[in-house]
Amino acid sequence: MPLIACTASAQLTNEQKLADLRQLSGIYAKQYGPYEWKRDVIGFDALDLQPWLDRALLTQSDIDFMDLCVEYVASLNDAHDVVSFPTNFNAQLGFSTDLYDGKALVDSLSRTLLPQSRYPFVVGDELVSLDGIPVEEWLRRLAKYSIAANPRSTARNAAVRTTSRSQSRIPWAPRTGDSAEVVIRRASGDLETYTIPWTKTGVPIPYFGPLPSPAERAARQRKSLDDFLAFEDSLQPWQLPLAHLLNASIPQDGQAVLNSGALRPIFALPQGFQIRLGNSAATEAFTSGSYTSDGLRIGFIRIPSMSPGIGTTAALTQFENEILWMQTNTDGLIIDVMRNPGGSVLYVEQLCQRLTPYTFRSLGFEYRPLAADVVSFTSTLNSARAAGQPDWVIAGYEARLRDIESAYRENRGRTGPISLTQPWLDLPAWPSAYTKPIVVLVDDFSASGGDAFPATLQDNGRALLAGYRTMGAGGNVIDIAGATYSEASTRVTRSLMNRKHPTVTPDYPAAPYIENIGVRPDVELDYMTRDNLMNGGRPFVEAFTRIAVDHIRKSAN
Repeated sequence: MPLIACTASAQLTNEQKLADLRQLSGIYAKQYGPYEWKRDVIGFDALDLQPWLDRALLTQSDIDFMDLCVEYVASLNDAHDVVSFPTNFNAQLGFSTDLYDGKALVDSLSRTLLPQSRYPFVVGDELVSLDGIPVEEWLRRLAKYSIAANPRSTARNAAVRTTSRSQSRIPWAPRTGDSAEVVIRRASGDLETYTIPWTKTGVPIPYFGPLPSPAERAARQRKSLDDFLAFEDSLQPWQLPLAHLLNASIPQDGQAVLNSGALRPIFALPQGFQIRLGNSAATEAFTSGSYTSDGLRIGFIRIPSMSPGIGTTAALTQFENEILWMQTNTDGLIIDVMRNPGGSVLYVEQLCQRLTPYTFRSLGFEYRPLAADVVSFTSTLNSARAAGQPDWVIAGYEARLRDIESAYRENRGRTGPISLTQPWLDLPAWPSAYTKPIVVLVDDFSASGGDAFPATLQDNGRALLAGYRTMGAGGNVIDIAGATYSEASTRVTRSLMNRKHPTVTPDYPAAPYIENIGVRPDVELDYMTRDNLMNGGRPFVEAFTRIAVDHIRKSAN
């Protein structure tokens, strides 16, 4: 589809650009929880706005200004926080890539768009360059549209966007040409060059004007509470006032790594696997079953998302039924949260309870409160009193409200670690919780709620973590319409997840946070190899099965 012709009068004025950038910055000044962490550790001060204002005045088009807004938010290195624009334009080449053994390998392709007779390359071949630009340079150029809190996850996102470009996240996507010159290295080592047409869909937006100034409007919450509560139906009455705080998920825009949030795992299920759930995403929230290895019966449950499409009540009922079966019929359990994009904080806690047969500490949230949050937390306390909750519950909500009110009165105050769902951080033992050994599979796309779940089990000594460090998207998030003139929307991280103990890593100061640091596995095991890609993950499955067998046997001694 050709672009609408641009004229100088159609572009935003300099005054409008500055107003939008100030409005965007003001949202982060008021609401962004990890500001000090990003300033002191990452080295980016979101409140030092003058250099960005100066650059805004130098932009030559609305697309250039949109790109500057993207770069500003991307500088936070926060997997939750993105700027997006109201357009559905997308350009794709018909195949996707991801980084396996550090190389951009083809991991899916459409034979409808790329018939084998004309494009004989296959899954496992390497993308070397596109339009004469090496893949390594594309990863660098696309990084700011692909931020995922750590370098590898960001690079993998960028690999996906190399061949699939959405204007909602990449403002200049409509400038993509009609075709691309693609160089592929086959498994034999031979280089082959193809001219592949870009398949373009949707409506591109080249500018946002003209309109007069001023045209101010207040930033508003973009997603309604009803949208978030579509799956969260297990809240107690006294928790409803806080429902808008429970979102811990990374943005999903259709440009994700394979199997992100998918019901089935990225790897083929083990040989001899007896499936129980996992055939219908419409009715089942998990893939589950069991298999035998070395004389042991090993249970398996994949949790694809912390926002179950069937609703949390139905999902928890399924999970409880599976746990009861696993308790009786298995020697140990493997739980897969690889490529889990997160979801509800409450759902994460409820799953952990059903796996932990003793009282344990949930994650705390160091929270940046707003006036509306003071009202919500007050409502929570009043609702608990009206519901006749016990004195210890009331005392917990009172203490939490005092912390919120104190932080609200401070200059950019942040609470101590508090629960967003319960009066206290400690959660009671579940009567029918699983009691046998657990191994949790994680990777660098276990994100947000997918970070929180393994962190909670690891902190409380309940599971052995195997895989790759998680993404490091460590907070709760809200969606906001963040700019008047460019109609940009943004996501804002409101808090820092706080773990039971500080994490010591070589690349960050010791801190009790998940943000950027991620959750580190007890046993490192990387799925992202060509061998796994070409063999359905069989080497990976064999490796985590050995880890599980060893863990079960050691736990029995």
